[in-house]
Amino acid sequence: MSMIRSLWWSVRTEGAAPFDTAHLKVYYPAVASGTDAERLSGVFSPDAAAAPYPVVLFLSGVNVGQDSYRRFATAVAESGFVVVTFDRVAELFGGVRGLTPGVDIAAARPDTYGTRPTCPTIPAVLAALAELNETEPLRGALDLDRIALGGHSAGGTVVLQSASYFPSVRAVFAWGAHTMVATMLGWDPGTVLPAQVNCPVLLGVGTNDGVIKGSADRYGEGEDRPDPVARTFAEALPEGEHLLAIVPGANHFGIADADPTAARAFLDGPAETDALPGFARLTALFLHAHLRDSATARDELAGFDDGMLLKRR
Repeated sequence: MSMIRSLWWSVRTEGAAPFDTAHLKVYYPAVASGTDAERLSGVFSPDAAAAPYPVVLFLSGVNVGQDSYRRFATAVAESGFVVVTFDRVAELFGGVRGLTPGVDIAAARPDTYGTRPTCPTIPAVLAALAELNETEPLRGALDLDRIALGGHSAGGTVVLQSASYFPSVRAVFAWGAHTMVATMLGWDPGTVLPAQVNCPVLLGVGTNDGVIKGSADRYGEGEDRPDPVARTFAEALPEGEHLLAIVPGANHFGIADADPTAARAFLDGPAETDALPGFARLTALFLHAHLRDSATARDELAGFDDGMLLKRR
């Protein structure tokens, strides 16, 4: 019987202890064999039928725990991928600490942007996955030459700012994320930075995203500004096979199970639409098209609807 299982791992990242560790959760297609070892340990072998599996590394929004994305990660993994999320507590800004994907603020300033990734956690996690790929039960189950980077909110932003520095990254996707940059870093109001990507990109956003709307002053703009996700799609991406999915009635936490005690869900608009099932299906097709070079997935993408407004370029 095939199923999705997960296991835990950890890796050292930059920063001073104890704020120097990322705790990973690795979702993978597994198969039950009914052995005593399974019964006593809860550890299942990966399903060898489609192994090795392309890997999806997903970066959380600020102060959004990785388990908020469990349903989304599971849905993508069910379509034939290994999906990796992580929690990392470290400095956010000005001495404030919280959950963060890891942001190198200095790399996002006008004199340094485009010279290195803005997320130094990514190479540390990729190194940990190489170690996992040499360790049971996942030995040989990960295809680390076919990687997608995904993210939500700030996690999606640093993915867009970092992907081109990793040659094995063949696709990027994000929900509620853009490359508009804060004026406090020295940029002019309303500046949209060029994404550091050289592969296909899928961007998703809901029409009721109150968090992006409520953050406009960070970028020197008013709430009536053009949508920065749409601007990122139009202005920040190089030529390529890119998609923008606009989901009517969905909000900033449309693909997550928001924790009302943390992050900034209090700014969000109403969730009139459940974006998670449709965006997970769209993401899986996008990944099959660009990580597995599936002609069938490309055909399905061409006719995909599911209540979304899709723009292509």
